[in-house]
Amino acid sequence: MVINLVRLRKVEPNDLPRLYEFNLDPDANRMAATIPRNADSFAARWENRLDDADVIAKAILVGDLLAGSISCFKHDGSDHIGYWLGRDFWGKGIASRALELLLEEIQSRPLYARVATSNRASLRVLQKNGFVVQSVLASPADDRFLACEEAFLALK
Repeated sequence: MVINLVRLRKVEPNDLPRLYEFNLDPDANRMAATIPRNADSFAARWENRLDDADVIAKAILVGDLLAGSISCFKHDGSDHIGYWLGRDFWGKGIASRALELLLEEIQSRPLYARVATSNRASLRVLQKNGFVVQSVLASPADDRFLACEEAFLALK
């Protein structure tokens, strides 16, 4: 089974070109209701993440293949979870297993996540790992996100 091959390790600088490619996928951006970052913005964001001691940023590996990234970061003073997988790794339980592994490492609660309600796969990943929808709101567009209906989830 593929999920038995899933492991996490710290994101390394040489992972960033492949993670940037994942960031550009139009289907992934449509599902996540996001606007892909340009190369400079992407590099600056990851440089900040890798330098921030409060951010846990992990590469998701399947065997030796880089499948995506998962992280825990502060947003509005609370700990949030986010993840992104390359399309070749969708629908195989990899995101669910990666989140399960991250949650074993992060003991603090509550944790929060937000997801476009149209992204049913991501909602399932979060709910399988104990996150519960707290509210659903219309979120306006900004420089990173498209306007969408968004679910806000918590793991307590």
